[in-house]
Amino acid sequence: MVQKSFTILADGCFPSHEIPLSHLRNAQCVVCCDGAAVKLTEFGREPDYIVGDLDSLSGTFKEKYADRLYPSADQETNDQTKAVQFCKEQGATAITIIGATGLREDHTLGNISLLADYAETFPDIDMMTDYGVFTVMTRSGSLPSYKGQQISIFALDSQAPLSVGNLKYPIPNKPLSSWWQGTLNEALGDSFFLTFDEGRWIVFRCY
Repeated sequence: MVQKSFTILADGCFPSHEIPLSHLRNAQCVVCCDGAAVKLTEFGREPDYIVGDLDSLSGTFKEKYADRLYPSADQETNDQTKAVQFCKEQGATAITIIGATGLREDHTLGNISLLADYAETFPDIDMMTDYGVFTVMTRSGSLPSYKGQQISIFALDSQAPLSVGNLKYPIPNKPLSSWWQGTLNEALGDSFFLTFDEGRWIVFRCY
């Protein structure tokens, strides 16, 4: 199956690190959450689609990009989730979210935690920030790394045991009952692995 990759630009802080900026420049398709479309045009790239309640866009901007607007007035979810749902409807097989962090901390935590829900539909989904990338693990497996890379692991199901290998501080088949317990680890080589029978884990790898 041909990979159909979508990038979602959320309306948080626009990235400044070269890695997410390069991803935006080279993305196959960029779906903007509402006002993020303005930031993208200021960056020098046109949005492919604009999703959300569109309340932060000027009339002039809406008129210019009328053929790319996909309004949703659903108040039961946020614009990031609306954009993910839109990508699903367009046949996306992989999604990268950028710009979802950096402003209000409650929005940041909510956006990151939603990754675990999205992963049920999109196993190949991640979130890039100015400092690293968040990835969801819903089954045992390995992730690429480099020696000395800073790694943090967060449990969304605090009773599920986890084993982690090839990190400086191994985790020997025990649950992470608090968010801090899996943070500030370090990769020992070009990959590390998580082994578990149940649960969902969000892994952060610094650039």
